[in-house]
Amino acid sequence: MVKFKEAEARKFHNVFVCKNCKQKLRAPNLKVIAEKVTCKTCGGHAFRPVRKK
Repeated sequence: MVKFKEAEARKFHNVFVCKNCKQKLRAPNLKVIAEKVTCKTCGGHAFRPVRKK
């Protein structure tokens, strides 16, 4: 399968997953590190980057 840079950027760039409820969220890296971003569903501040398969 061919991987395109544009498609990878669209799927993985600035996308994080909430560790509590597994909700995907798009936000800048620095705001996630500073915990200024909250989850839409549970209100948590713990995020991880989305995994590339």
